[in-house]
This record gives sequence, C-alpha cells and structure tokens, in this order.
Amino acid sequence: MVHEMIVNIMILSVGFITLVKAADWLVDGAASMARKLRVTDLAIGLTVVAFGTSTPELFVNVFASIQGNTGIAIGNIVGSNIFNVLFILGISSLIRPLALSRGTVWKEIPFSLLAALVLGALANDALLDRLEYSVLTRVDGLVFMAFFGIFVYYIASIAKGSGNEEHNKKNERGLVKSLLMVGGGLVGLVLGGKLVVSGAVDLATRLKVSESLAGLTIVAAGTSLPELATSAIAAYKKNPEIAVGNILGSNIFNIFFVLGASALIKPLPIPFQGNTDMLVLVGTSLLLFSFMFTGKRRKLDRWEGAVFLLLYAVYTVFLIKRG
Repeated sequence: MVHEMIVNIMILSVGFITLVKAADWLVDGAASMARKLRVTDLAIGLTVVAFGTSTPELFVNVFASIQGNTGIAIGNIVGSNIFNVLFILGISSLIRPLALSRGTVWKEIPFSLLAALVLGALANDALLDRLEYSVLTRVDGLVFMAFFGIFVYYIASIAKGSGNEEHNKKNERGLVKSLLMVGGGLVGLVLGGKLVVSGAVDLATRLKVSESLAGLTIVAAGTSLPELATSAIAAYKKNPEIAVGNILGSNIFNIFFVLGASALIKPLPIPFQGNTDMLVLVGTSLLLFSFMFTGKRRKLDRWEGAVFLLLYAVYTVFLIKRG
C-alpha cells in the first residue's frame, strides 16, 4: 500500500515537472514566433497557445461522446472553464498582477461571456421551450461551430500588430526553432497532464475518495493543467497577454469548438442540475469583466486573484456537498 502510494506520488511529481518544462517551451516558442511573424502576443495566446492547451478537453470530450458518456462531456467543459478563470487566473495574478489591453477588456472577455450565455441558452430547452428534457442537438453543434468561425475571423483581424517590433535580439530564435518549441511544448503538456491525472486518480482511489468526487474535481482540473502551467509561466515571464489570452481562448474554444464537435458526434442530454454550474460559469465571466474596473483599470490585481481562489474553494465545497 505504502509502496504503491509512493509510486503514485512519483508519477505526480514527474507529471508536474513535465508540465512546467513544457509550458516554459510553449510560452518562449509562442512569444518568439509572434515576434518573427509580426503577430501580436494576444493573437498567439488566443489561438496557438489556447487551442493547444485545450487538446486534453478535446480528446476527453470526443471519446466521451463516441462512448455515450455525455455527462462527462458537459461536466468536463463547464468545470474546466470555471477552473480556468477562478483558479488559473487567480494563481497567475498572484504570481504577477496582469495588465490587459483595452481590446482584451472590451472584446475578448465579453466574447468569453457570450460563449457561456449561448451555452446556457441552448442547453435549456426545458426552461425556454417547456420541454420535458434539455439536450444539445446537432443543430446546436452547428450553431456553436458558426460562432467559432466568427471568433477565428476576429482573431485574423487583430493578428497583425506593432507590439512585437521591439524585442531582445539576444533571445531571438529562428522560426523553425520556435515552431519546434511550440510543438514540443504542446506534446509535453499533454503527456504531463496525463501523468498527473493518472497519478491523482490512482492516489484518490487508494485514499478511498469517492469516484464521483474525484471525477468532478480531477477530470475538470486535470484537463486544465496545461492551461495552468502555461498561464503561470507566462505571468512569471511578464507576458500577461499570453497568460490571459490562453484562458479566454481556451474557454471560447472549449464551448464553441469542443462542445460543438461533441454535439455533432452525438446529441448531449443536459441534466437540470447542470444549470447551477452554468450560472457559476456566467458569474465568473461577469466577475472577471467587473474586476477590470476596480483598483487599477484593466488590471487583475493580486487581491482580485485571491478572491477568485476563495470563490473556487467555496465552489469545490459546494460540489463535495452536492456529491
């Protein structure tokens, strides 16, 4: 028993080390690639970094939909998005306050809020249409995909910028090396995330933690570990646009693309209790937007990050009590 727990802890440790190193490669490679292509850090954060770190959610949901585990498909996305805002941005802003551009405050954050509102509307057939059940149909999946197309078009429109003209020549890397670092970082994040989730699930089982509780916390948080490592490293390296762009891009990608693809594979029934979690998701997006106007404008301060972490702790207690 003790020997097996030590093995689980070692797996967790290797997973975390892999995550941190992979995130370091991804952030450095993405920032360098942005400078080489004269593309803004925000655009890279919202696309290459965000979509890459959302790979675990994509694979989990596709397999869950194929196998008919629709509860996992919905819970994974909603839980991951809440974790992204409350926990990851909370940790990142504690490492270093995150100063954001005007465009991020007035465009990307509201777009993330829109994604949560669209999900809430499409997932509430029982309330809005007074049906006996709620389900994300294939038509809803097409609606999600259409919104994702609009988002990609928007990113293309802001991709070119002058923010990368000035940079440290000493740390400049070639485009091929930057691409290799981004690719290696993404692979490392997926492998590290798998190791951490595997080790954590085995450890929870051996400690006799309920399987439902482990799933509610570990699956959602586990698939968001790449985002956590990437945003924390980006904040430490004084790159707030990648740190925040990663989270906003991931949340938008998770709802519009991952849930859209999942619904296209197989319609997703929505349990009524899921409304509570979707309300929490909408609330976290509204709170993030409101924090841009408290204290220093367009800045997520350390005390605001602490509030996020406290709220996530309260939400976790709620999940435990709900079972």
